[in-house]
Amino acid sequence: MTKTLTLDLALTLPDIPDEQDACVCRLTQLLEARGLAKAHLIRQEQGLSLCLHYDPKRFTVAQLRSLVKASGAQISARYHHKSLHIVGMDCPTCATVIEHALARMPGVLEAVVSYGAERLRLEYDSQRVSYSQIVKRIEALGYTLSDTAGERGFWSRHAELVLSLLSGVFLLCGWLFSVMTANAWLPLVFYGGAYLAGGFNTLRDAWRGLRTGTFDIDTLMIVAAAGAAAVGAWAEGALLLFLFSLGHALEHRAMDRARHAIEALGKLAPKTALVRRDGTEIEVPVQALERGQQVVVKPGQRIPADGVVVTGLSAVDQSPVTGESLPVDKQSGDKVFAGTLNGHGELLVEVTKLSGESTLARMLELVAEAETQRSPTQQFTKRFERVFVPVVLLGVGLLILVPPLFGADFSEVFYRAMAVLVAASPCALAIGTPAAVLSGVARAAYLGVLIKGGVHLENLGQVRAVAFDKTGTITRGRPEVTEIVVLDGDEQQLLRTAAALESRSGHPLAQAVVQAAKARGLEWERAGELEATAGKGIRAVFAGETVSIGNLAYFAADAVPDAVVAEVRRLEETGKTTMLVQSGQRLLGILALSDTPRPEAAAMLQRLSGLGIEKTLMLTGDNPTVGHAIARAVGLDEVRAGLLPEQKVEAVAELAAAYQQVAMVGDGVNDAPAMARATVGIAMGGAGTDVALETADIALMADALDKLPVAVGLSRASRRIIQQNLWISLGVIGLLVPATFFGFAGIGPAVVVHEGSTLLVVFNALRLLRYQ
Repeated sequence: MTKTLTLDLALTLPDIPDEQDACVCRLTQLLEARGLAKAHLIRQEQGLSLCLHYDPKRFTVAQLRSLVKASGAQISARYHHKSLHIVGMDCPTCATVIEHALARMPGVLEAVVSYGAERLRLEYDSQRVSYSQIVKRIEALGYTLSDTAGERGFWSRHAELVLSLLSGVFLLCGWLFSVMTANAWLPLVFYGGAYLAGGFNTLRDAWRGLRTGTFDIDTLMIVAAAGAAAVGAWAEGALLLFLFSLGHALEHRAMDRARHAIEALGKLAPKTALVRRDGTEIEVPVQALERGQQVVVKPGQRIPADGVVVTGLSAVDQSPVTGESLPVDKQSGDKVFAGTLNGHGELLVEVTKLSGESTLARMLELVAEAETQRSPTQQFTKRFERVFVPVVLLGVGLLILVPPLFGADFSEVFYRAMAVLVAASPCALAIGTPAAVLSGVARAAYLGVLIKGGVHLENLGQVRAVAFDKTGTITRGRPEVTEIVVLDGDEQQLLRTAAALESRSGHPLAQAVVQAAKARGLEWERAGELEATAGKGIRAVFAGETVSIGNLAYFAADAVPDAVVAEVRRLEETGKTTMLVQSGQRLLGILALSDTPRPEAAAMLQRLSGLGIEKTLMLTGDNPTVGHAIARAVGLDEVRAGLLPEQKVEAVAELAAAYQQVAMVGDGVNDAPAMARATVGIAMGGAGTDVALETADIALMADALDKLPVAVGLSRASRRIIQQNLWISLGVIGLLVPATFFGFAGIGPAVVVHEGSTLLVVFNALRLLRYQ
């Protein structure tokens, strides 16, 4: 017989970025190899835990803890993960060059580079390769690394554009001199200058690629420009390099807009905070804040750390984190987030998270990680490029060699081959999808939706059916008094009497009664000691009389009139929980409570339908009566009630079989298995719990359902733009290659259309940054 033990995974493997990390698998395999029956992950309220099944005859709990700690330390010491900012990339090919170079290093387990985000996701075995060796390899290629994105100097930001414009000036001068003078060498001098200025970055990037065995777009352009010069077409070769370098510079600056959309969020958190100590206020760096310290946030200042309001009343603009359009009122006991803007009142906030652990910091970290996760279309274009570029080079070689054997003019054939090289360069294909993913993820973060990768952005754009958890998702997750039936006396007496007893109980239903009384401004005296009967009701003395509150089963059947019983049954049939309130021998009335639907739920479902969602389904462990009542109130298509967690998984699987692409929306804890089974798992309230951030593919940062149509609409728009960019890219190649092959277009028209299509797909992608 085995026993189980659960341990906090973060304490065992402190450096893992998420549960999919390979080190989790390594740990479970290592523990099972050392004699444990089974080791796996489970989700709990506090987050991910490691569940261990062991034979108590072989291990004590103390021995087991020591074994896990030692195994985790062994893995953490050996395998390292880093997310690094890369300085010096100026084209998508740069990312490929770095990936290929690192993949050949022994000990590098994963190296994924995002040109759009300028990030490297790295995992390596420190027993086989050191971090310094990896850094030297990257620097040898001409790039540099940093742990965070830093400010670039003027020259590094504008060098590409300056060289491109200089190339254009040389090209113009060369053309003018060719028209104005008979001197053949003078135009060549300026064309040579255009080659040097326009080809500097292109030649450098091509050389980096060739050193790692990569034939890329830059290589094709350099070969084409050299070929044009070889046949005396200096002007067209210079035009090629000028337009190519100008296109690169404009493309790079456009991509910076998308990057800055994320970086701007990171700059919202203030650098310093006012800490209150012994009645005085001391300014300290935010990084020096410790849990439990109290910081003063004055009106108009940004909150420096995640925390809880101790004193004060104000409205806080939470849009940087949750995307909420209106400020949220905050008072004692409410959570606040770093980077949000305090309104009119002064707040005293107790720090609950360090600066690097804040919701904003975690959100930015996950977005940076998401941008290195390739979408299905990105994976397709990578595979396409890997085959296409060598095929183009081979085809051009044959075009140069074969026709002259049959008497064709070599110069004409060679020039035509160079034009084909330009036409076949898949620049737009390489940049179109990453630009759309980067823009989509950045815009989603700004709107309060965290999308953890291009794959989830694309998948949500294809979803046809959505399943919802009930409690805390479709409903508020807390009961409220929804109906009051007075039988004797008045409503105030009924509520005051009920609240006097229920205020001494911590039960959620009791607290709902107290809140209803407080909302009406009622006050009451303290009731006597409670006598509770589990699952039925309570009794105490109040105002000189014995007061009883409970369900029908708590009262003798013959003590409750038939008319009252019928009224209770009617209320319960609508999904409500009922309480009878009796004072002495008088039945004062009936309180009906229910977990009410979120006010935005009905409108949200209508918007989803307008976006093309064909099926909405509620999955709940609650009874069918309650489930159907809630579903009718908000307009859900179907309800499946009384489900266990594994039955929810089965329901999602059935939905997927019928609709292929499905989403599951829940709280990120109890619904984790069903969310994992769905195409896309969406968690509510990412700003309120780390569990939601960790468990879902997409997190709605605000605890509000109206962000779900935003996420779906943005994903659909992103997918449309990705598909548009894909067809534009392939269409241009499909038209230009035959046109240049048969001589209908030369290098000049080819490079104009080529660079035009590249800029078109980038600016098409940037439209997502304005998505409403």
